[in-house]
Amino acid sequence: MLPDALPMPQASSCRWRYSCYVAIPALLLGLGLSTDALAQEESPPAQQPQKQREVAFEANQLDYDSRADTLTASGNVILRSEGQTLEAQNVTWNRATGQITATGNIRLQDADGNQLYTDSMELTDELKAGAMQNMLLAFAEGGRLAAREGQRDEAGRITLKDAAYSGCAVTKPDGCERKPSWRIVANRVVYDPQANSIRFYGARLEVFGLALVPLPGLAINADGSARSGLMIPGITISGNNGLELSASYYWRLAPNHDAEATVYAFTEAAPMVRLRYRGLVDKGAYQVTGYLTRSERIPISGTEPNMAWRGYLEGNGRFQFDKNWSLTFSGRVASDRTFLRRYDINRDDRLRSTIDLERIGDNTYFSLSGWATQTLRASEDQGLVPIALPILDYRHRLADPVLGGKVEFQVNSLAISRTSGQDTQRAFAQARWDLTRITGMGQVVSLTALARGDLYHSSNNDLTATAIYRGMPGWQTRGIAIGAVDVKWPFIGSAFGGTQVLTPRVQLVVSPKISNLDVPNEDARAVDLEDSNLFALNRFPGYDRMEDGVRLNYGFDWQLDRPGWRIKTTIGQSYRLSQEQDILPNGTGLSGHFSDFVGRTEIRFRDFVTLTHRFRLDKNNLAIRRNEVGAAVGSRKTYAEISYLRLNRNIDEVEDLQDREELRLAGRVAFANYWSIFGSGVVNLTDRKEDPTAQSDGFEPLRTRLGVAYQDDCLEFGFTWRHDYANSGDAKADNRFQVYFALRNIGFR
Repeated sequence: MLPDALPMPQASSCRWRYSCYVAIPALLLGLGLSTDALAQEESPPAQQPQKQREVAFEANQLDYDSRADTLTASGNVILRSEGQTLEAQNVTWNRATGQITATGNIRLQDADGNQLYTDSMELTDELKAGAMQNMLLAFAEGGRLAAREGQRDEAGRITLKDAAYSGCAVTKPDGCERKPSWRIVANRVVYDPQANSIRFYGARLEVFGLALVPLPGLAINADGSARSGLMIPGITISGNNGLELSASYYWRLAPNHDAEATVYAFTEAAPMVRLRYRGLVDKGAYQVTGYLTRSERIPISGTEPNMAWRGYLEGNGRFQFDKNWSLTFSGRVASDRTFLRRYDINRDDRLRSTIDLERIGDNTYFSLSGWATQTLRASEDQGLVPIALPILDYRHRLADPVLGGKVEFQVNSLAISRTSGQDTQRAFAQARWDLTRITGMGQVVSLTALARGDLYHSSNNDLTATAIYRGMPGWQTRGIAIGAVDVKWPFIGSAFGGTQVLTPRVQLVVSPKISNLDVPNEDARAVDLEDSNLFALNRFPGYDRMEDGVRLNYGFDWQLDRPGWRIKTTIGQSYRLSQEQDILPNGTGLSGHFSDFVGRTEIRFRDFVTLTHRFRLDKNNLAIRRNEVGAAVGSRKTYAEISYLRLNRNIDEVEDLQDREELRLAGRVAFANYWSIFGSGVVNLTDRKEDPTAQSDGFEPLRTRLGVAYQDDCLEFGFTWRHDYANSGDAKADNRFQVYFALRNIGFR
């Protein structure tokens, strides 16, 4: 802009290119100019309307036709007022008729970010559209509404004729034009900005240009948020239930509360209903879902069906009361052991319910929690499944160091009950001191001291099948003391065109004799030597068992970094002065003086290849006792994954440490931009030599899945086939075919 001032009326001050900021009566807001602003020779009016609105405008040229009494702003015209912006090539105001018309590459943006594009339009005195031709509405949340013509009424509603709506992007990431994969076409559309709604009349859905189904009474929210109404039905075919049709209705009860009801109809089973409710409140969020039907049920142990009410209920939530206190809960319960599988709700074999009240401070932690589990396994007795309530855990770390190290105190209690099994109560108090220093030669030296006192009470101990888990009945006490020194010495240098780090590590752990078998073992049963616990103070996963004696752990970490590549490996072993066959059975890798060798290797090439191998080698003959391989190759769209696990521990007397062998495969191949083929499978390779209780012959497929899918930014549909091989009561092995369809950015799927 040039600084030369252009003579203008007293109401405004303008410069070349014409830029004005004016305060004018609301009645003449179309261009931000009053009657007196055009006739400089006329004297100001005697009275001014009290309500005024400021409008800023810019234009390359400003012309006044005194004969026609019209004012025309032309050339990149821009008007701004109260968050609204109008851009056009020309804007004309007819003083005689009061008509304001904009033409040429018009863009009108409101305060919410919604944009209107059109060839020509008539404006109101509040910069709102009147009559429009060849228009496009681009909503801030991504939806687009196009029409041949439109008209705005006095209430602000815009009625469009021959309109089309889509939630799809109209350009590709490279900026090229893209035809929407779906759209809704209608004879008439009414857009109500105040209600944030778009209502269609004579509407039908088109996918890839093909007209599919009519959509009578369709209404959506302009911002893409959810709205009460029917949802897209679902279609599934399964061997258990035959043809399945589902229809859902969604209620938008409030911006922070909603509900959904679904009815399922089957050709081979009785109908079923599902209700879901979700809520968001000031302190947190929660949701509840329930299924209910009355159908035939075949007990796991029987063959004769019987009619019964069946269902499933789940709920979860979290509340953050302040920066420290929170409550988290999750509850799940099913009417019987086969309901979830029969109706393909999920494949879980145990349903766990939890509640946890926590307080997290700068140096303190408090938790009061509990959990219960419902087993769905055919061979497991529900009466032997524990209920843990309450569980209390409190920890306090001293702010000031003691002897240069950190001190933390812990108090913990647990009560476990069973309806047909052993009951256990436990409480302990613990103090731990940790000190870490780096020497002048670069060694990282850590010192640890731990002292703990335990109090146990148990009853019905003889109902526990595994003898080493029972403990002595009645009241028992136990004292624990542990001291440890851990030294790591990293060496860094160049190798193979990159940087390598070699870190030898040695740890000495000392503890006096601990009365482990006098107390029950509820939380430390699944012990197994791994790379992750080689240097742990206690290789048991819980509190009820603690390693004693003197042991020396040693090994090394090695890492190589090259451009795009990373290789990490860990290997180590443990030596103890005494053997612990009473609590560490043969096969755990820890029972003798020398432990088995354990290790882990990770290889990563950019984000394209990942390979992980974990192993345990027998100390006597280097037989592979644990062999776990996981590999992933590809990108997010096209990839192949494989995982293999074989546990060859030869432990027969402990129920929690049975051997097993399993293979998992998964993959996806993307093609033609938005299409993909995918599949997965799980195979049980365990035979009776590895697990005498196994029913497999060494190759037992458990689940397989194949499908084809299309997915872009606004449309998703596909076809999936899945086969389950296991039989359990009325949940039989069957094939399941499912067709799914979802429209995105429209508020329902």
